[in-house]
Amino acid sequence: MAAASVAGCLGGDGSAPSAIAVTDAAACDECGMVISNHPGPNGEIYWEDVAPEDHDAPFWFDSLKQCFFPHYFEGTDAGQSLSAAYVTDYSAVDYSVNAQGGTSYVTSHTDADAFADATELEYVVESDVEGAMGPDFVPFSDSNDAEAFASEYGGSVVSFDEVSPTLVGK
Repeated sequence: MAAASVAGCLGGDGSAPSAIAVTDAAACDECGMVISNHPGPNGEIYWEDVAPEDHDAPFWFDSLKQCFFPHYFEGTDAGQSLSAAYVTDYSAVDYSVNAQGGTSYVTSHTDADAFADATELEYVVESDVEGAMGPDFVPFSDSNDAEAFASEYGGSVVSFDEVSPTLVGK
């Protein structure tokens, strides 16, 4: 049944499914938090042969460091084939960084057009800006935007392929 659910998203020609808007009631498939209630980058993953148990694909995530990437590594370690992965592209949205209680948070964006192919983006890691569950990775499609963010808020810029379980665990 899960395979049939994902197959419907692939559209009969085998092309990758598109990013979709995260609904207001959507909960993170890793931690269960309602995504729209929290700041920070969001993600979506479509696996070729696996779909979430309680809703249609994709799997949804309210954070990248604590939820999206751990789920991604668990899936690839289990031999699952990635159909598509999307994360918030902060080069494509009008975001802000807001301070609350001495902590800086980057805004969340859940519209379909806020997402871009996760494998093609650069990530600011180890910055002073947090997301839904604490320190998070902030993705950008424009490397100049990523460098400017890292210059202002600390951290370094890495590619998708440079994100490792070790980096996630820091």
